[in-house]
Amino acid sequence: MSSKRFADSQASIGQSSAPIGLFDSGVGGLTVLREVYRQLPSESVIYFGDTARLPYGKRSPAEILQYVREILTWMEQQGTKMVIMACNTSSALALEAVRSEFSVPVLGLILPGARAAVQQGRRIGVIATPATAASRAYSRAILEINADTEVWEVGCPEFVPLIEADRLHDPYTTAIAQAYLELLLQQQIDTLVYGCTHYPYLAPILRQLLPASVKLVDPAVSVVAAAAQELDLLALRNLRLPTPTRFCVSGSPQTFSQLAAPWLGYTPIVESIVPAQLIAQAPILEAID
Repeated sequence: MSSKRFADSQASIGQSSAPIGLFDSGVGGLTVLREVYRQLPSESVIYFGDTARLPYGKRSPAEILQYVREILTWMEQQGTKMVIMACNTSSALALEAVRSEFSVPVLGLILPGARAAVQQGRRIGVIATPATAASRAYSRAILEINADTEVWEVGCPEFVPLIEADRLHDPYTTAIAQAYLELLLQQQIDTLVYGCTHYPYLAPILRQLLPASVKLVDPAVSVVAAAAQELDLLALRNLRLPTPTRFCVSGSPQTFSQLAAPWLGYTPIVESIVPAQLIAQAPILEAID
């Protein structure tokens, strides 16, 4: 092998062993991370939760776009080979704007989720953050794939704060879910899409309130499958042992670690990065158990 071919092959191996970036406003993106663990177990991951600025679903499109640009800039600095927006609000409001701005491939949840929904049914309900629902991103994507479907999107402003506050077993959460589902139940949906990565945590409640015939669609499954295809296409599959997942948040590391532990099955070490540091592209200052 020539020295140039050897150098090129070493560079390729180095790039393939780079981590995948994954971000969300909080713990919701852990549902996508679990799919990465299941479908891409050899890949290393950097997870960022923008917990100081959650919930994203009540933010303006301009704010979301600014946050996403900051996070993607930071992700590129960390040497990621791909970034998955593990956040439907970001995917709906910022993906198209930022895709051409960054050299790293950026994947969103909307299109993979829409494709999965159309494969399941024709009367499709979407529960989402107010920002995602207002964007009608799922409706547009679903109808573009199959114009014969009917789609109803419902904004659910209280779900993310309730999940982040660990109130899944609170009767109030069930009552709120019942209220949000009322319109969709009236429309006799046959499929329900989790239009927010936090919402799979609500599965036991939703399953209790929905008819057994209604199929639940988690876009996390589909976006990670799309990521796997992209890695294969770009010859970027990791050929080495993965490194432990690196967790970073803009808010309290302790709060995130405690909330994430039951869903991960272990207590993560979490680093703190404040939003100002993201803007300034400054180094990480703190790491705690």
